[in-house]
Amino acid sequence: MIQKILFIFCLLCIAISCGVDDNQNQGYSPRPVNIAVPAIFSQLLPEPQIPSDNPLTQQGVLLGRALFFERRLSADNSLSCAGCHRPNEGFSDQRRYSVGIDGIAGFRNSMPIVNIAWNTKNKFNWDGSANSLEEQVLEPVINEIEMHNTWANVVATLQNDANYLAKFEAAFGSPTISKELAAKALSQFIRTLVSGNSKFDRYLLGQATLTPTEEEGLAVFLDENRGDCFHCHGSPSNPLWTDNDFHNNGLDENFTDLGLGDITGDPAQFGLFKSPSLRNLAYTAPYMHDGRFQTLDQVIDHYSEGLVYSPTIDPLMKTVSQGGVQLSLQDKAALKAFLLSLSDPSLANNPAYQNPN
Repeated sequence: MIQKILFIFCLLCIAISCGVDDNQNQGYSPRPVNIAVPAIFSQLLPEPQIPSDNPLTQQGVLLGRALFFERRLSADNSLSCAGCHRPNEGFSDQRRYSVGIDGIAGFRNSMPIVNIAWNTKNKFNWDGSANSLEEQVLEPVINEIEMHNTWANVVATLQNDANYLAKFEAAFGSPTISKELAAKALSQFIRTLVSGNSKFDRYLLGQATLTPTEEEGLAVFLDENRGDCFHCHGSPSNPLWTDNDFHNNGLDENFTDLGLGDITGDPAQFGLFKSPSLRNLAYTAPYMHDGRFQTLDQVIDHYSEGLVYSPTIDPLMKTVSQGGVQLSLQDKAALKAFLLSLSDPSLANNPAYQNPN
């Protein structure tokens, strides 16, 4: 008789437990969403790369957008991700070095974060120090010269906000907030940041016409005896305009910042940095990993007559012995005109990328 009573009691406990779980997850019905893939990307690129353990959902993206603009991620509630990755600046920062909450500047320029979903190399940051976007977004919060916070503090802050509790519940079905879920939400939003509506994109689709100068600039860009730019930065068949790989592009003879080599410890990789996309150059100055060039003209001058030899210089910098490719003034002007045609003016005004707070 006692065994029978205990058996019935256990069944009741299981039923009650299941009922509680069902109630906790009643609001969890995330709706899958797809990245708004530009027409030219659909023609020339594979599908966006989305991790199987972090699929895009409407609720996850909306939560990620709120977190991206949330200043309470920083220790003094003054700095958000958008503070150094500004929509109207190509999701980069027009200051040479971004300044953290303690008034301390970093030592690298803020890298643009658009079209990340097509980064099949799975190496992030100028030096490749993060192996996934989910890993990368965790670091600025705890970086002493950026947000200078702890994830424990961030989680406690969000956990005490009823609005965020509801957003996390809707996005992940969890009443408990964690840094891992925050990273997933941020990554979902960042993967939706897409730029593919430049004049050159429309030209490839037959919807715009290049000027003669822009056409000549494209020819300079693709000509191995003139610009020779396409090896690292793609071509009309690669609308990302980057190879997402790492190169020493002849900036310095000696290095204070070792780049990829600082992460791997390999001397053969000292001074190698990730090739940034050439998209949105009209908005993303200054240029290079350390923001040393304020203008696009200075960048072109560097490759034309400013290359410097070092033991790890990329073999693609094959004219380093003569200082560069030695472009004429006409070639420089044409190349600049073409490069600016890769800028997407609609990026800054996309309502899906604006601060929801």
